[in-house]
Parts: sequence; structure tokens; C-alpha cells
Amino acid sequence: MDGVSLGIEKGEALGLVGESGCGKTMTAFSIMGLVPSPGKIVGGEIWFSYDDTRKDLTKISEEEMRKVRGEKISMVFQDPMTYLNPVMKIRDQIAEAIVLHQKVPRGEAGRKAIELLEKVRIPIPSTVAQYYPHELSGGMRQRALIAMAISCNPDLLIADEPTTALDVTVQAQVLELIKQLKNEMNMALMLITHDLGIVADTCDRVCVMYAGRIVEEGNVYDIYREPKHPYTMGLLKSTLSIDEFKETLVTIEGTVPDLTNLPPGCRFRPRCSQISDRCRETVPPVVEVKRGHKVSCWRYA
Repeated sequence: MDGVSLGIEKGEALGLVGESGCGKTMTAFSIMGLVPSPGKIVGGEIWFSYDDTRKDLTKISEEEMRKVRGEKISMVFQDPMTYLNPVMKIRDQIAEAIVLHQKVPRGEAGRKAIELLEKVRIPIPSTVAQYYPHELSGGMRQRALIAMAISCNPDLLIADEPTTALDVTVQAQVLELIKQLKNEMNMALMLITHDLGIVADTCDRVCVMYAGRIVEEGNVYDIYREPKHPYTMGLLKSTLSIDEFKETLVTIEGTVPDLTNLPPGCRFRPRCSQISDRCRETVPPVVEVKRGHKVSCWRYA
């Protein structure tokens, strides 16, 4: 990522939208301090408020970061089978996080694990708690992962495409569950997705990312009603709507640039139909076109 700047208030839901490979998941990993090697954070700040303090997560020790990770900031991944231990029962995996962060006896942690499974609407939680991950359906595994993520009442929940591998009916159930938990626990939610419909239904604000940069940011109503960046316009035109019949979908021509060999100027320039000379030379600044609605495009600078 390059120059990514965003903020989430307590109790707010922010959608991070963009094509695959644009840097959405890496943004989440940066916040969690989990950037995979050989990647690393070379600059910038990540300010996070917790326990009546405000700290830059890039400056704290790894020991303190381990306390923040899981207890104050939790993450739900898109493929639960990758992140659930295949040889541990579901109850034990949830209890492990509770024992680690809340320092409670393992027996009490096991009881809390069953309560959390009930909280995420898993039927017969005491029975499911004894299962191994491979014995559960995709939707049940995702609910178990959510139970693990909320086990320590985090201030920020990051959900990285949590419904990608699920069928449509289960997707709706999982998203509704995440919304309810956010409201009940007054958490901040960062929802990473490429599905604009999910963002419209779940989020308060949205950031549109392209090739490692935020190109547009605003509340959901403004972005969907009056998109400003050509990329955002293209994304919205390429979606289906029950209010409008489309015989063919509009597509954005070209492909995402190689992030190791980016074009000069605006990164969307090779695919944009509204370019000027400035677009070829200089990265456009971020302009606030309306209160809370920002766009990085020379048409508004």
C-alpha cells in the first residue's frame, strides 16, 4: 500500500472495496502487525485508542502487540479452514484465546466458549463444541471463527471477505450476524470485500481502493448516489440491480497494473476514459468535494 489513510470510529462500520490484489488484505495485516515476509512496514503510523490510551501500533513492542492482537483487535478471515486448527476441537480453540488474553481457568474458558457459540447462533452449541473443524459446514466454521474473534470483546473487528466461500443464503446469515454483534458490542468494524451490495447493506462509510491507494472515500449514500472517481463509477456500473434491467454488463477495460511497475501519474490512467495531461505526470491529490466525501482525481483538484 502507498499513502493509505482511513479512520474508523467506535460503533462504525467501514467498507474497504476494490479488485483482488489492490491491497485490501495487506491493509488489514498491517493493522494487525502480521505483514507476511518479505513484506514490511517502512513508514507511516497506525493510531489505535484502547484502555484510555492512544498508541501508534507501529511503535509498540511485539509483546504489547500480541496483547492488542486478539484482545483489542480481532480478525475474521475468508477461509476458516486455513485458520482453524484441524486437530483441535472447536471449544478448545475458542477457549485457548480466552485463557491467553483473559487469564481465566481452562474450565471456565470452556464454558465461555460454549456461550460464544450460542451467541453466534450455532444450534446445540454444547455438542458442536466437541466437533473438529472438518465436521462442520462452511457456514458453521465461519461462525466458530467469529466466536473466536469476539471472545475477548475487541474494540475493532476486521472481517476479510468473510462470506467468499459461502452460498448466498449462508452469506446473508453471516453478514446479519456480524451486524448484530457489532451493534450489541459497540465494536468498530472494517469489512473488506469486493461486493458493493454487501457494503451497501452493512457499512456506514466506504473506502474504494485501487492499486494500493484509496481513490475515493465517503458515506455509503454519497458514494453510491454521486460517485466521483472514474474507477468507482465503473465498479457501480458493472453491478446488477433489481431496479434496472441490463442486457449486458458494463466493464472496465484493461487490467490492474503490476504493483512492482506502476505507471507514472494516476495509477488508474491506463484504464480511464477521462484523462488529461496532468494524469500522465503527477499523482492526483486527495480533495474533499463534500463534507466527508474525498476523491483522488485531477478532475476535482
